[in-house]
Amino acid sequence: MKKPKENKDDSGLPAEQKEVSVSRRRLIKSSVAGAVGLATSAGAINRREKKMKPVLDMGRTDVDTSKFDPTTYLTSFDYGTTSTLPNGQTQREYSITATDQEIEVAPGVYFNAWTYNGTVPGPTIRCTEGDRLKVNFFNAGSHPHTIHFHGIHAADMDGVFEPVQPGESFIYEFDAAPMGFHLYHCHTRPLKRHLHKGLYGAFIIDPAEGRPEAKELVMLMNGFDTNFDGENEIYAVNSVAFHYEKHPIDIQQKELVRVYCGNLTEFDLLNSFHLHGNMFKLYRTGTNLNHYELTDTVMLCQGERAVIEFTYEHLGKFMFHAHQSEFAELGWMGVFNVKESTLA
Repeated sequence: MKKPKENKDDSGLPAEQKEVSVSRRRLIKSSVAGAVGLATSAGAINRREKKMKPVLDMGRTDVDTSKFDPTTYLTSFDYGTTSTLPNGQTQREYSITATDQEIEVAPGVYFNAWTYNGTVPGPTIRCTEGDRLKVNFFNAGSHPHTIHFHGIHAADMDGVFEPVQPGESFIYEFDAAPMGFHLYHCHTRPLKRHLHKGLYGAFIIDPAEGRPEAKELVMLMNGFDTNFDGENEIYAVNSVAFHYEKHPIDIQQKELVRVYCGNLTEFDLLNSFHLHGNMFKLYRTGTNLNHYELTDTVMLCQGERAVIEFTYEHLGKFMFHAHQSEFAELGWMGVFNVKESTLA
């Protein structure tokens, strides 16, 4: 199927925005959601279907992962280029470029995104508490952008009052603090537009003493409004609907798994993470290694995040998904495949 051509106006919206949409019901039927066994709101689907025109390529079963592979993204961490400053402090230097990029969020469904380094989410920036960070930001996009880092830093490094115009650059410099799981995103108005279009990523500051060894995974929950009506038609973790159900995540029996789970969903007040057949330790924001809750479901507002840790005693396939059934059936669904341990 040919991709719909796009003509942009000064607002940044495609002139054919009403054509670039996907039927919620067809998305559900064309996915593996039949195995989900969850209820969905027929009324909500019917209301939104009236405004939509389907473009889903029913003959395709998967997205093209040559440009962005959600499985690879799970365990990809950018530690920057390291050097030692005269005072002995470790400096980590990063390069981030904002670009306009078309991404595929479901088979045959394309979204005109604004990205950091060409992907949604952007690269996972990782460092250790106390490191000096130097982030070289260049705006190669069509609109003004910034980078706002969660955490502690000076006012002129906050990414709010210094918009970077197309073709211009800015250097963010600050010490990494406090340790925990943070986020970064564009803070240019209108905020809901810049976040929904994809300008966000994970920002992990490790404690100086480190964390216990584990299989670590980054999962950023997001959604996509494919017809620009202010409501999401597709939901996902790391941008591709149903990817982790079609491609289960392999873990080992009794292996410690640590998930950095954050919510960057626009247009919905809450999103959630629910784990089947197990309970997990919930470290909210990951800033305290000693205090946690024991649960199997967590609700997060936009910008909220948590570090989730668990091990599986039983072998087999176990679902994880949003506990809003509609979100799950529209793409926010995955599977952990627990295998016999090869660990010593």
